Amino acid sequence: MMPSVSLPARRWLVLVAVMLAFLPVVLDMTILHVAIPTLTQALNASGTQVLWIIDIYPLVMAGLLVPMGTLADRVGNRRILLVGLIIFALASVAAAFAQSPAMLIAARLLLAVGGAMIMPCVLGLIRKTFEDESERAMALGLWGMVGAAGAAVGPLAGDALLEHFWWGSVFLVNVPVMLVVAPACYALVPRGEAVTPGRWPIGQALLLIAGMISLVYGIKAGFGTGQSLPAIVATLGFGVGALTLFVRKQLTAPEPMLDLSLLSHPAVVAGLMMAVIASGALAGVELTLAQELQYVLGKTPLQAGIFMIPIMAAAAVGGPVAGHLSNRFGLRAVASLSLAVSAAALVFLGRSDFGDPGFSVPVALAVLGLTLSIGLTASSIAIMGSVDASRGGAAGSLEATGYELGTGLGITLFGVFMSSAFSRAIELPASLSQPLAEQAARSIGDVHIVARALGGDEAAALLEAGKAAFIHTHTALLMTAAAVIAALAVLVFFTLAGQRALSRAHS
Repeated sequence: MMPSVSLPARRWLVLVAVMLAFLPVVLDMTILHVAIPTLTQALNASGTQVLWIIDIYPLVMAGLLVPMGTLADRVGNRRILLVGLIIFALASVAAAFAQSPAMLIAARLLLAVGGAMIMPCVLGLIRKTFEDESERAMALGLWGMVGAAGAAVGPLAGDALLEHFWWGSVFLVNVPVMLVVAPACYALVPRGEAVTPGRWPIGQALLLIAGMISLVYGIKAGFGTGQSLPAIVATLGFGVGALTLFVRKQLTAPEPMLDLSLLSHPAVVAGLMMAVIASGALAGVELTLAQELQYVLGKTPLQAGIFMIPIMAAAAVGGPVAGHLSNRFGLRAVASLSLAVSAAALVFLGRSDFGDPGFSVPVALAVLGLTLSIGLTASSIAIMGSVDASRGGAAGSLEATGYELGTGLGITLFGVFMSSAFSRAIELPASLSQPLAEQAARSIGDVHIVARALGGDEAAALLEAGKAAFIHTHTALLMTAAAVIAALAVLVFFTLAGQRALSRAHS
């Protein structure tokens, strides 16, 4: 039991262990993107298979997070965390050495199972380990720093690995981390912990999993072009029906899986809104910037990554800053003000010329990354500070689901908005044939594909038209995101009206 370590020091060692457990999970959300072209060629994967390789991870995670969080509350976060770490390590090995797209999809599914066991347990253990509100705010701030840094470093780490190793290295890198983290969690995390009494109703869990996966898949498919309308409607209808039945069972069952009274806390509702919208905005803005930097300004992926370092670095330090400011000024002021400032930064970026960034654009990117990260950490503080320690896993799973939904749907919605605004803004050369014109109007990426097929002056004219349209799209997209974030700031301000400031003596 490591008796030589004092109790206060042990708390922070537990935090280090669970943060390290969380890091590979968040890295896997973004690190794969840079490896897709390489693994597509290596495995001869079709377009549909590539989509499933990418989407199976967030889809399964979205469905499993709440069931795994509530299971952890009943049998103990430590036990579920350790099992999740083992599954994640084994799945990483399977993914690294997959010999076919089907094998990689199956391994990614198993990775999602392990990740869904790890994420809510990390938050649940932080809630149980840090009873003091001010310490908990700082701990959640440090946790937020790891999450933001991991998501930002993922593509850069993937680039570095692919420079020297084969595509499977982006998965295999998880294994040495797990070999260190699993024994550390086994030794440091206390065996005795408060749990919620009662059995875990597996039928309700399966109902929730089916409903969540169907709903998220239906929404994503609805914004795509590959699915028929009847199939999309049927999928959405099944998802909504299953979730409605799940909610009814929670209200009537003698032993509900999820205590819906969690949603009666204004701070939990505000935290979920911040988690979904702020994470979606951050992911969508990064997607938009990456495309503009490469397609419009002609930067390489590495140059684009360097350009975006301010938003990544500032997001990494936003967590501890949020913990400190929440202790000092109260959660309501910090959450609403950070969102308001991020909305102002989006307005500035929407009106900026990235071709001539000067000093102001990097500063605005840093402000955006910092304030959105503060908002995300504030959502953690709001949610985890509103529940008893015995329900920390369930609350953590709700928050993690908010992050998953926000990131996944944020990228989808930004992509759809971008495509729609781009197709309306582009002025195609009159000489372009109808089929090529339809393809070029879809996105800036399709403009480059068509231009490569054309060549000559016609290609140059098309590229100029695409660049001008994307700059217009960039402005409309960031202005719309700013309006949504500003509305969220007002909503959070009033929702947290009764939230008391964290009790901390000021020196």
